Amino acid sequence: MEFNIAALLAPENLVALGTLTVLEIVLGVDNILFISIISEKLPKEQQPRARVVGLALALIFRLALLFMISWLVHFTEPLFTLFELDFSGRDLILLGGGFFLLVKTISEIHNKVEGDEEGHGPKVKPRTFMSVIVMIILVDMVFSFDSILTAVGMVDELSIMVAAVVLAMIVMLVFVNKISRIINNHPGIQMLALSFLILISFVLILDGLHQHIERGFVYFALFFSLIVEVLNIRSQNNRKKTQTK
Repeated sequence: MEFNIAALLAPENLVALGTLTVLEIVLGVDNILFISIISEKLPKEQQPRARVVGLALALIFRLALLFMISWLVHFTEPLFTLFELDFSGRDLILLGGGFFLLVKTISEIHNKVEGDEEGHGPKVKPRTFMSVIVMIILVDMVFSFDSILTAVGMVDELSIMVAAVVLAMIVMLVFVNKISRIINNHPGIQMLALSFLILISFVLILDGLHQHIERGFVYFALFFSLIVEVLNIRSQNNRKKTQTK
């Protein structure tokens, strides 16, 4: 598979580029949610930088994987069999990443719930900027691997994949800080995001066990719940305005 700019500019490939770009943005929602929540542990002045660094690293990982597609194909070959299931390198990454994301998300929920109920205040922040970046890198690797395998399954031209990944990452870089502020300023939306990450972690684990679940169902549940939460927030704001009159 070679990088061909002429193929990228071909009219028949523009539709594929647009479709793949939108799909990459949707798949990037998982990454944005995790980066938004984990970066909250840093001082406010460091949070935007951590988000940008996190997404920049995700872009680097995805581009590196794209230019290693021949290696990536072999990575899906079975390494061993356990309980009549063949496990490849891809399966092990999805399983490990899914369990890591599950543990981190449950830990975040526990910290928020216990802190609120027992009056302990905000959770303890990591000691260094790099501690947050390391966690972002680990999750970036899993989401990047999943994203690139999806791209490889949709199109054959490397130039289209590269362009779609870069365009999607530019969109996410533009909106990540705005999305993060919304999530971190509304506890209900933040808890919704954490619940969604738990769903995604189970999807990754099941995918590693060869039990594929369509992401569309999970994203539909997220967006439907988000609409309900936004309506709930507006309703609360309207009640507050009425009480102050």
